[in-house]
Amino acid sequence: MLFTATQSLVFFGTISLTTILIRFLPFILFPENKETPQYITYLGRVLPYTIIGMLVIYCLKDISFTETPYGLPEAISIAAIIVLHLWKSNTFLSIGAGTVIYMLLVQFIF
Repeated sequence: MLFTATQSLVFFGTISLTTILIRFLPFILFPENKETPQYITYLGRVLPYTIIGMLVIYCLKDISFTETPYGLPEAISIAAIIVLHLWKSNTFLSIGAGTVIYMLLVQFIF
C-alpha cells in the first residue's frame, strides 16, 4: 500500500506525537515535587511479575503433550531457567540461557 505525501505526513506525524505523548505523560501526571499515588506505586511493584507470568502462559499455551516432542524442549528450557536463576540470581542470564537452550533443542535435537 502506497501513501500519498499528505497521508505519509499525517501517518508519521500521528506516530511521532503519540510517542512523544507516551514518553512525557508520566512526567506531566506525576511531577517530582508531588507524592506518587499509592496505586501507581503498587502497580509498579506488581505489574512486572504479572507480565512475566502472562508471557510464560502465552509461550506455553500451544504445547501438545500428545504429539512429538511432547513439550520436552519447553520443559528442559524451563528447568534450565529455574536452576540458573536459583544458582546465579541473574535474570538476564536465566532468560538468555533459557532462550539459547530452547533454540538449540528445537533446531538440532527435536
